[in-house]
Amino acid sequence: MELDKNTNITSAEHAQLWNAYMNASITSTIVKYFLAKVEDPDIESVLQEALTLTTTHAETLTHMFTKENKPVPIGFNDQDLNTNAPRLYSDNYFLQHILQLGMAGMFSFSAAINLSIRHDIYTFFSEGFQKYNHLHQKAASVSLEKGLYLRPPTVPTPNEVDFVKKRNFLTGWFGKRRPLMTQEIAYLFSNLERNSLGIAMLTGFSQVVKSKEVKNYIIRGIEIAKKHVNIFRSILEENHVPTPMGSDSMVTDSANVSPFSDKLIMYHVTGMTTLGIGFYGLSISTNIRRDLSVHYTRLTAEIALYSEDGATLMIDNEWLEEPPRMVNRDELVRNK
Repeated sequence: MELDKNTNITSAEHAQLWNAYMNASITSTIVKYFLAKVEDPDIESVLQEALTLTTTHAETLTHMFTKENKPVPIGFNDQDLNTNAPRLYSDNYFLQHILQLGMAGMFSFSAAINLSIRHDIYTFFSEGFQKYNHLHQKAASVSLEKGLYLRPPTVPTPNEVDFVKKRNFLTGWFGKRRPLMTQEIAYLFSNLERNSLGIAMLTGFSQVVKSKEVKNYIIRGIEIAKKHVNIFRSILEENHVPTPMGSDSMVTDSANVSPFSDKLIMYHVTGMTTLGIGFYGLSISTNIRRDLSVHYTRLTAEIALYSEDGATLMIDNEWLEEPPRMVNRDELVRNK
């Protein structure tokens, strides 16, 4: 039976549509700058697909909000963009950025599917998930062809199936630690990789941002990301698992003209931080060794505080657009 597309949207659907619009708005603005600077035609093709996807989503969502008599978010536009600014990142960074965009899109849209019931909204997120999946696949293929893809490590594993017999399987802080399981390696590696890319992104922003407060906030973020990279790398190396080396080669020495407004930079930084919290939460749920759970919990608290401080900074500058919320009935009564 087809779900009724004429019923009012639920609070969960409204929240997911709003988030999707904001993400499409900021992503399309950023990718426009990437397209203005990219040199490799294969990477340009990936960027063009990303721009088409996000601008189409923004247009579809604008129509949905209008039809529902809901205010269309302001988001970001060409006023937050300067395509004439010098190149800030390499083509490799552009490609890695889209790889993460595809992954983040699938992550957020899969959650939105679970929270949607109305047919047209469910279909939007379902089809959007598939498009982000295709974008990620295309970016990964181009990255592989150019030798730029960071493959997770291959490790030797036992040849026979076995069952856990001792409780020290859970041990992390005291006693002999067991070797990492492959799923634990996978999330340690992916979190290391995301933080390394985040360092490159933040380094570029720190070179061009105008506000001293924002610059200090971004520099703090770089130090946090470096700390997390070192922790994940040390755990992997302790288990003789090869780790990727960081590199500053994805960031140019441009330091005069910013391609993005400080508002956009702050929203992007806090958005990526919030996404990182989600990936850490997923990592906690897939590992059993106690020390790893403690690490993830502690690091999650650290970046949650960083994200909150970022929100405060945005509020102080009147940059934080308020998400949809319940009406304040006490305020309505007072105003009568």
